[in-house]
Amino acid sequence: MRSVCFLDIREGEVRRYTIEVKGNRCAVKERRVFPSSDLSDIPAGVAQEGVETVYVSIPLSAFNFRILELPFSDKERIRQVLPFELDGMILGGVASVIFDAVVMGKTDGGYQILAAYVEKDRLRELLDRLTSVGVDPMCITSLEVRHALRGFSPSKLVPPLPMTDEEREASAVAEVKEPTMNVRRDEFAFTRGREKMRRSLRVTALLISLLVLVVGVDVAFRIVTARQEIASLRQEIRKAYLDLFPGDKTIVNEVHQTKAQLKELRGREEIYVGVKPLDVLTTLARIGRDGVKFYEVSVERGKVVLRGEADSLSSVQQTQGKLSEHFEGVSIAASETSVQGTTAFTITAREREK
Repeated sequence: MRSVCFLDIREGEVRRYTIEVKGNRCAVKERRVFPSSDLSDIPAGVAQEGVETVYVSIPLSAFNFRILELPFSDKERIRQVLPFELDGMILGGVASVIFDAVVMGKTDGGYQILAAYVEKDRLRELLDRLTSVGVDPMCITSLEVRHALRGFSPSKLVPPLPMTDEEREASAVAEVKEPTMNVRRDEFAFTRGREKMRRSLRVTALLISLLVLVVGVDVAFRIVTARQEIASLRQEIRKAYLDLFPGDKTIVNEVHQTKAQLKELRGREEIYVGVKPLDVLTTLARIGRDGVKFYEVSVERGKVVLRGEADSLSSVQQTQGKLSEHFEGVSIAASETSVQGTTAFTITAREREK
């Protein structure tokens, strides 16, 4: 809910109505009368504290009128063509007046238009006086023009039809809902609302700029954090890769190289399936082998290769016999006497099937 101040300037007084507006409903909340002699005598105190929206009604005598006929009823189009239609009808030309138009009704040839205008000097004097008492109206209209337009005929304008206080009050409420006209336009246009809107837009633009800045900083922070996390993950991946494959010194892409290593291991899977190197080593540990040392034991599926060194060939042969108790196909694949007099040998065997 908002409040509107409506000043009804008439001969001998100024009436102030405080109108409460709630949605489409308007109602007079307060009435007050201030004595006044004419338009140049606006009494101090008519301004209502805390109410920014002000409508002003001026007497019918402040206006001059012309009746025209136009083929359209759109007010904006009418205002565009009125300067050309009125220029030859007004003493001093349209440049000396401020005008507005009211569509009175439809005729056979188009629409009957009432052009109401007021001299710029008179309007400027009125606005200066209103400003001096703290009033900045957004609309300047006339209750008497509204009243005359009901069942309009030119004779109702001169002299103006008398209005009761109740009729003026009802017309003031109707003007707040939808003004009949507004001569506060062109160079006299109400700008406080526009300035307020501009300030609001500037504040909004500033807030949007700050929001964009904050979002930009947040995005930049997230990007930097993400890059740091990616770098940390890459270091961890490389460390894990080196732990798995310490012999690989050329690292370009850990993921692709891991996949390649796994693929290669899958290809060797059949070689290691069924191999029990611990059983072979346990068996070798139980065999007595005087003067015989094994320095390489190779175990593949079904095949065992032993390489070592002995004091003599006979010791190798004795070991061969002992191995035959636990393995099949035990044979001395190679033997060679070294300069030191020891015998290097290679024994091959097969695991027994259980």
